[in-house]
Amino acid sequence: MGENANLEKATFGAGCFWHVEEEFRRVPGVVSTLAGYMGGWKEHPTYEEVCSKATGHAEVVEVTFDPAAVTYDHLLRVFWDCHDPTQLNRQGPDIGTNYRSVIFYHSPDQERAARASLEHEQRSGRHSRPIVTEIVPAATFWWAEEYHQHYLEKRGSGSCRW
Repeated sequence: MGENANLEKATFGAGCFWHVEEEFRRVPGVVSTLAGYMGGWKEHPTYEEVCSKATGHAEVVEVTFDPAAVTYDHLLRVFWDCHDPTQLNRQGPDIGTNYRSVIFYHSPDQERAARASLEHEQRSGRHSRPIVTEIVPAATFWWAEEYHQHYLEKRGSGSCRW
C-alpha cells in the first residue's frame, strides 16, 4: 500500500456538514474529507430522507488523516472549536437529530481520546451549559450526494457560520 498504509479515519457530526468539512479540509495532515451520513438505520439514505429525520442519521464528515502529520487529539480540538457542543440536536438555525453533536470512534484509542477530550472540554469553562456530544462506535458511512462534497469550496465561500 505504500505511504498511505498508515492513514486513519475519524468521523465527526457537528451540525451542517458543509462548514464542518471545510474546517477539517484546511488542517495540515488531513488527506481527504467526505460529507456523508452515519448513525442511522436506513441503508443508502438520501439527503432528503436524512433531513426528514426519518432515518436516524447524523450529517457527518469522514476525515482521512496521516497520524504522523496530525494527531487525533488535534482533530478533536478542531471538532470542539467548530461548533457549539451544548446545543442538543441543533446548530444555530439547523434543528433536528441529523445535526447532533457526535464523535464516531473507529478504535478503542479514539474512544479513550474522545472521552478524555470531552471531560477536558467540559472542565475548561468555555461552556456555560453541559456538553451534549455523543461518543459512539463508528457505523457504516454513507456518502452524501456529490453536490454536498466540498460544497463551500466549490462556491468560493469559506464559511456558512450562523
